[in-house]
Amino acid sequence: MYPAKPGLVIGFHGCDSILVEKLVNGKITLKDSRNLFDWLGNGVYFWENNRQRALDYAYELKSRPKSKITTPAVIGAVIDMGFCLDLMDHEHIQVVKSSYQNLVESCTILNLPIPVNRNVGKSTDLLLRDLDCAVINNVHNQRRKTKKLPAYDSVRCAFIEGESLYDDAGFHEKNHIQLCIRNPNCIKGYFLPRRVNKKWPIP
Repeated sequence: MYPAKPGLVIGFHGCDSILVEKLVNGKITLKDSRNLFDWLGNGVYFWENNRQRALDYAYELKSRPKSKITTPAVIGAVIDMGFCLDLMDHEHIQVVKSSYQNLVESCTILNLPIPVNRNVGKSTDLLLRDLDCAVINNVHNQRRKTKKLPAYDSVRCAFIEGESLYDDAGFHEKNHIQLCIRNPNCIKGYFLPRRVNKKWPIP
C-alpha cells in the first residue's frame, strides 16, 4: 500500500578520488555491483546519510589486495527511492521471507546447494551475504517472470555490524542503513560533500 518513499534521500558512496571527479563532471555513472555476496542484491550501493561510514569503507577497500583505490574519497547522491523494497517494513519483510522459502524449494528440486552467508577472517559479522543476495535477487526474478508485478526501483535495510558499544548493548559500532539502487533514474544527481561551516548550526 505504501511502497513509495516520499521526498529525496541523501546517499554516500565510497570510492577513489578519480572516480568522484568523473562522476561530478558527468563523464560516467556508477555501475551496478553484481557480486554473489552483495546482501541487497544487484544494484548501486549507498550509505544513507552517512558520509563517514562511506569514507571508512573506501579506506577498508584500499587496504585489500589488488584494490583499485589509491586515494579514498566519497561521492554524494540525491536519490528518489521510488518503488522501494524496504526491509524495515512488515509487508516487505514477509515478501523476503516468502522468497527464501521459494529459493529453498527450487534448490531442493534442482538438487542445487543453498547459498550461505559467510564471515571474513576473524570477523564475527557475516559480511559475505551469498544467501541474502540470492534471496533478494529471487524476489526481483519472481516479480519479473511469474507474477508480472512492477519491478522494485530500490532496496533499503538496516545493517547491524561491528562490536557492541558496551556489554549486552543492542547498539553496534558500525550500524548503518544501506541503499541498493536498481533503477538508475532514481539517482537524480551527484555532488561533492562540503565541509561544515562551524560558525553556523547544522539544520
